[in-house]
Amino acid sequence: MNAPGLVFNEITEAGLLPRIVHIDGNLYGAVFNLMKMVPARYILRRAVETGQIGPDTVVIETTSGTFGLALAMQTALLRRRLILVSDPVIDANLHRRLSDLGATVDIVEKPDEPGGFQAARLRRLAELQAELPDSFCPQQYSNPDNPASYQVVADHLADALGRIDCLVGPVGSGGSMCGTTGALRALGQPVRSIGVDTHHSLLFGQPDGHRDLRGLGNSLMPANLDHSVFDEVHWCTAAEAYAATRLSHRDHALFQGPTSGAAYLVARWWAQTNPDATCVVMLPDEGYRYQATVYDDEWLARHGMAADAVADKPEETSDPTRPGTRWTRYAWNRRHLSDVVAEFQKAR
Repeated sequence: MNAPGLVFNEITEAGLLPRIVHIDGNLYGAVFNLMKMVPARYILRRAVETGQIGPDTVVIETTSGTFGLALAMQTALLRRRLILVSDPVIDANLHRRLSDLGATVDIVEKPDEPGGFQAARLRRLAELQAELPDSFCPQQYSNPDNPASYQVVADHLADALGRIDCLVGPVGSGGSMCGTTGALRALGQPVRSIGVDTHHSLLFGQPDGHRDLRGLGNSLMPANLDHSVFDEVHWCTAAEAYAATRLSHRDHALFQGPTSGAAYLVARWWAQTNPDATCVVMLPDEGYRYQATVYDDEWLARHGMAADAVADKPEETSDPTRPGTRWTRYAWNRRHLSDVVAEFQKAR
């Protein structure tokens, strides 16, 4: 018999839960190899169990990042065909790995107006669904199984740390932060939830625009994003996130990607400001995809960024709907987006 916790049935199971790492003082990290494996594995396995995925079903989804990798790993193990709709900015190394796992990567060449590449990818996704009647789309942005999948993460954190006063993490689809926060609160945890976004993302009311920082923000509003979960929202620039990524590597040997860097920047400040409270930061994926960019000083210099330009604290913004030029913070106070936006529209 296999020893529990030592031998896993699948590689996707082995890397599912984060390692809980004491970073410094009252700050702990939930360090993932690939956080998107949590919803990808949960959604696909449930779909097989409920008959939504049959022997010949084609899985199709739109993604340009790690959710696609998680799907590709799981569909390879399930022996199902996978089509991923992406755009030209997909990382070349990721593209090769997806193809090696057997996925078909369908590239949308031009953005839509409005909505950009995300709208164009959704349009192409709808075309594929019409062409392939025996298909299943995980729909990470709207499928309630995405946030529901993070119950296992919340249980893991609570078992390891006991009381958790604050959870900090990046926001994209809304699944990880809304799901983990909601599950922790259901367990009776008095957790404060801090979402990390980037400027020119419409997730928290700013107008959509160009974003250098990939993996954070969105050009479309995901149904899984429950704004009333959040106590605070922070917006970081790419330069600040990259510098914080490098700082966490130098100081704590945390080799993670830039969305983790942005979350670490915010969590480090909050933990230092609240030294008697236990703070956990969600660190979504490893840094291997960024060795030629974020971890390359010459690349940073060519793009006008410095590896050591880490801000000490955020700037308080009086209007969260206006994009800033540096790290900013707003007390969201668990309100709905419509209430916050209406407040500032009335003020104007």
